[in-house]
Amino acid sequence: MRLIPRGRRATTAAAASTLVLALALGSQAMASPAPDAPTETAESSAAAQTPRQYQVSGLSSPEERTELARAGAAIDEVHGDSVVITADRSEAERLRALGYELAELPSALDDDPTAAAPADYHTYEETLAAVDAAVAEHPDLVSSQVIGESYQGTGIVAVKISDNVGVDEDEPEVLFTHNQHAREHLTVEMALYTLEELTSQYGSDPEITELLDTREVWLIPSANPDGKTYDTESGSFRNWRKNRQPNSGSSAVGTDLNRNWDYEWGCCGGSSGSPGSETYRGPSPESAPETVVIADFVRGRVVDGEQQITAHIDFHTYSELVLWPYGFTYDETAPGLTQDDADAFEALGVAMADTNGYTPQQSSDLYITDGTINDWLWADQGIFSYTFEMYPTSSLEGGFYPPGSVIDRETSRNREAVLMLMEYADCVYRIIGAEAEYCSA
Repeated sequence: MRLIPRGRRATTAAAASTLVLALALGSQAMASPAPDAPTETAESSAAAQTPRQYQVSGLSSPEERTELARAGAAIDEVHGDSVVITADRSEAERLRALGYELAELPSALDDDPTAAAPADYHTYEETLAAVDAAVAEHPDLVSSQVIGESYQGTGIVAVKISDNVGVDEDEPEVLFTHNQHAREHLTVEMALYTLEELTSQYGSDPEITELLDTREVWLIPSANPDGKTYDTESGSFRNWRKNRQPNSGSSAVGTDLNRNWDYEWGCCGGSSGSPGSETYRGPSPESAPETVVIADFVRGRVVDGEQQITAHIDFHTYSELVLWPYGFTYDETAPGLTQDDADAFEALGVAMADTNGYTPQQSSDLYITDGTINDWLWADQGIFSYTFEMYPTSSLEGGFYPPGSVIDRETSRNREAVLMLMEYADCVYRIIGAEAEYCSA
């Protein structure tokens, strides 16, 4: 485990890291199946399958935390000598049986009347209504299309924003994806903020106008609409992470979409093979319909043998991090990722983090993850792909459910980073001065 910035990483990033008292790892949590992990049965109670957060004490080193993750825990936060994990009660008991000290944490949502409520966030139907309104108000700038269906048959929508939206122009394309993990509702608000900012400022803001005149932007507001709806439909949050696809031979439901991508899937202890795990990778790569829909959409942007999408951010919560590939290996370079590639990833990641105050680092500086969207987009499609872990930094500030009062502040906080990614989409290598080598006509 290496949490210290390496290579040419800016010293500001290292300073920021030392100031963080608790590094929340959010959706980067990983697990690998424990040899003795019991299979979920039909007799499992609903309570046992309800994810909760637990504090695990007595862990002070990266190696100890990695072993906990390998035992099947989804790590949300890291402190000096403890971590916070998400697990259902049966998983928690299994971890206790392995010798870990777990204490269930009270949920602020149960007690605090100022805490977040589902009504603070757009439902999926409201999200689609906002998209439709943008299309109606800006028909020359915005279009939308259903690119496929979720497991439960819900349409997954992609939104296009460009100056000549009805024409597939030969311009760099930028993709923003959101809400792979159901409970991360702030990311959907991020999509709606980006849509509103780009459309409302086109023609008046010179930077946005120039970018939309020379780029094509794609937004997928929710990659996991079934999970998003399930997490909120009861009127209170369910702390649900995965999709809603049943798992054959188990009463456990759901696949972790961000462990289901078809690159180094299940290769390296960076996901779980147990259906009850929060990081269950599915029975095979792209076994989740939602993963297939987005992967097929990306593959469909190859025109005349060239991938049109050049840059991407996958928005998650929480942690306040900017992450880049690879996640499956601790090495900075690996097959398909040269030193120049790594330098370009790092330079742009650090520059974007300078605009929003997040901590920038290679994904595996946290610990190993496999089957992730970032690794697949880069290794399979050659797209510079980042993960942004949004606000907050810990469960004490709301965790996966910050109050609605922070939505405007925390989405607009990423404005400059979004515009920077769009700016460099023509040639990310330009940020390291290597455009002549990689991007000449």
